[in-house]
Amino acid sequence: MANNELRIPLIRTPGSSSFMKASFNGTNAFLGIGFLTIPYALSSGGWLSLVLFFSIAAMTFYTGLLLVRCMEVDPSILSYYDIAERAFGMKGRMIVMFMMNAEMYLIATGFLILEGDNLQKLFPEFMIKLGELTLDGKQSFVIITGLLFSALMLLTDLSMLSYISATGVFSCLVIVVSIFCVGAFDGVGFHAKGSVLLNLDTLPTAVGLYIVSFGGHPVIPSIYMSMRDSCQFSKVLVFSFILATLNYMTIAILGYLMYGDGIESEITLNLPTKVSGRVAIYTTLLIPVTRYSLLVAPIATAIEGGLSEKYKNQKPVRLLIRVALLISTVIVACVFPYYESLMAIVGSVFVVSASFLLPCLCYLKISDLNWNWNCEQMGIVGIIVFGILAGVLGTYSSIFELLT
Repeated sequence: MANNELRIPLIRTPGSSSFMKASFNGTNAFLGIGFLTIPYALSSGGWLSLVLFFSIAAMTFYTGLLLVRCMEVDPSILSYYDIAERAFGMKGRMIVMFMMNAEMYLIATGFLILEGDNLQKLFPEFMIKLGELTLDGKQSFVIITGLLFSALMLLTDLSMLSYISATGVFSCLVIVVSIFCVGAFDGVGFHAKGSVLLNLDTLPTAVGLYIVSFGGHPVIPSIYMSMRDSCQFSKVLVFSFILATLNYMTIAILGYLMYGDGIESEITLNLPTKVSGRVAIYTTLLIPVTRYSLLVAPIATAIEGGLSEKYKNQKPVRLLIRVALLISTVIVACVFPYYESLMAIVGSVFVVSASFLLPCLCYLKISDLNWNWNCEQMGIVGIIVFGILAGVLGTYSSIFELLT
């Protein structure tokens, strides 16, 4: 750890974020890409799966607190990478770095699929013909979206985009209100009640989608570090989780009451293209525009960090890396067009690791507890066991649905 002590300050400098700003940032982190799939998850699991939804919310709230406890043990810990390194050495840091970059890459790919699905909903007759090659509407819109994103990818300074991304919470609230208006005023109603209380066959997929909804743990250390008064962080986490959980629960119940078991993988694909439905769809289209580059930029930075000094600071090389990442995500989005399966895999593999397993394992390693099997220790072991089961079953179920 001697080399690390030279590059990391031992005394933390208080941040400048107020309680409300930190709460907003936390809510924005947890109202992520899983927002639109929650109604489909409820349809897949049945009404009783809401018990698992609230259990997952409670467990991920607690593991968020565990990450903060890890940071309080050692003032040199400033990030999730530092937590992993403090617990398991440089190998732990590298594993976490790989997993987080892979997660961000797949979520960025999911944004392209999301754009393709919703643009096809608005323009169902659209397609591109290049000689004998014909691209259907969804593939065409994925490629067009990639071309539009290329302008944002040319920016290496993302400070302005970080301000734009703060519209995430507001966008989610607009979508919820618009969906309610579709049910209340556009003739859809709230009478298509799902007939299944619990569907064991697709319950693992539902759990994977519930889990991906609470996948904001990698940013928890950053929000904690940004606060003027870090002693209030537990209240920030409570506020963020309550607001995110209420939004998720509202859109899940609204969507399931409106469309029942016939709900699509993205709730926006069910909406009529009237005023309220269009507002929800256009707002959904805005979210990837504001977040795609913010997801890909850390991956590009990590790749640049592995280059020799001769190349890592050259602008053409940096742009080439970003363009290559963009092209590869467009190709993956065209080849792998199933949004709900991709999100279930992200939840079952990467979010389970970052939000369930690693916080518990790092806390147990760093705190060096004396095992007496008290309630807290049994709870931590229970979260680890749940995470492993959810990860294995969710991954198997998602891949099985894909192949069939």
